[in-house]
Amino acid sequence: MYGTSHGKLRAAAAAALGGLLFAALPATTAHAATTPANPGFESGATGWATYSAGGQNAASFTEAGGHSGSTRLSHWSSSAYKVETYQYLSGLNAGTYTLSAWVRSSGGQNSAYLALRNCGSAEQRTDLPPTADGAWIRLVTSVKVTGGACTLSLNSDAHAGEWANFDDITFTQGTTGLAVRGGDLSTLPKNEAKGAVYRDASGAAGNAMGILKNSGMNYVRLKVWVNPADGYNDKAHVLAMAKRAKALGMKVLVDFHYSDAWADPGKQIKPAAWAGHSYTQLRTDVYNHTYDVLNALKAQGTTADMVQIGNETNAGMLWPEGSTDNWPQLAGLLTSGAHAAKAVSPGTKVALHLAKGGDNAGTRWWFDNAVSRGVPFDVVALSYYGYWHGSLAELQTNLDDAAARYGKPVLVAETAYAHTLADDDGLENNVATADQLVAGYPATPAGQAANLRDVMNVVEAVPNGRGLGAVYWEPSWTAVTGSGWDPADPSSGNAWENQAVFDYNGKLLPAASWFSHR
Repeated sequence: MYGTSHGKLRAAAAAALGGLLFAALPATTAHAATTPANPGFESGATGWATYSAGGQNAASFTEAGGHSGSTRLSHWSSSAYKVETYQYLSGLNAGTYTLSAWVRSSGGQNSAYLALRNCGSAEQRTDLPPTADGAWIRLVTSVKVTGGACTLSLNSDAHAGEWANFDDITFTQGTTGLAVRGGDLSTLPKNEAKGAVYRDASGAAGNAMGILKNSGMNYVRLKVWVNPADGYNDKAHVLAMAKRAKALGMKVLVDFHYSDAWADPGKQIKPAAWAGHSYTQLRTDVYNHTYDVLNALKAQGTTADMVQIGNETNAGMLWPEGSTDNWPQLAGLLTSGAHAAKAVSPGTKVALHLAKGGDNAGTRWWFDNAVSRGVPFDVVALSYYGYWHGSLAELQTNLDDAAARYGKPVLVAETAYAHTLADDDGLENNVATADQLVAGYPATPAGQAANLRDVMNVVEAVPNGRGLGAVYWEPSWTAVTGSGWDPADPSSGNAWENQAVFDYNGKLLPAASWFSHR
């Protein structure tokens, strides 16, 4: 197992003392240093101190197998343990600083995290994700230093045999955080019309959008269909929802599907009204439809902050004319939509969206084709569901590469996770069995919250501040009769209710607290 080699012998020496909690951390001697000593642990633990209230210092040790060099720091013990490895810096100028580290973890700990503490402002921390594949992941956390000093802290509170690895520590000036902490609330109006009830974490009934706003959500994503059979997700509903969102101080992302129903990697069906149109006419259709919706939003004082030209366009849109089998035509359609958005509001960000969260080769292929044909865009947007789109390490590789390769900010435009495998409406859910789950994340309220937390932490770590944030897909789509998948079939069910952030009694789940991510 990762993190457990010859160091087991040294860690086991303190095993009998396992399970005790920290007392107050003793005063440390300040080092006249503004950068970490021995950041890659190539000199063993030199420059670092260890503290364990239970006398379990041996649970922190260095061993072979670093992220970049030959050595790493590991936390492990054969019995339950709680340990901190830390380094105290002084002589710092006032300002905001960022701690970065490469990490791996068994998962399952009570807590395992990076922290910046004793810095003159509130402690900041970032939790380690479980990395069942053994891949290293880079995490960051930032803090405002006001007193000239700061403690870099690596922590584990773990059960017997659980481990964490740390390497390649940096501490530099700069800040982190997520500008977009959003939710796709497209189905909320229909759910409300069909009688859905929502409650906050205390159990008090309220408005779902307001409850989510109070939890920290700051962006509302809204899909728009051209002429949907049930009348929802059309221009009128987007206008009404945008008014609600802006009244709460939230921003709006408009997601154009260019269809009368769902558009995704497996289907990109033209709206019925455009069915017989030529490619040239389709370019005009895309421009006019995009301009019409966005201009109406602007006219009512709710200008879109961001717009997607197409939804999960892995294989193109408006098939067959806009298929990736004909990239010149697809590029023309995308360009028409982007030009319409900028004609309404030059400040509206244009995103191009793929369902390729962990697929770096596929993302490169698609965006290289778009760039080579001059398609204008401001944001690389990717769907990432851990069940289908690779590991967190693969997501990080793709986000980091796309941000650098195209010089654009990146956004996880869709993500979600199950809080239960139980069904609430008789229709089997998209994620319904244990073998579909991601290792380390059970289908529980806590597992759902941890998954969203870790996705957001990976986005936050994209270099040069290019990680915009994440949008949770349909957090309020609970099971209610009449609000199902098929807009043409009122009796259709919902296969998503176990991934909402409201439980089967309509009560807000812990995952929603991560909308307050820094």
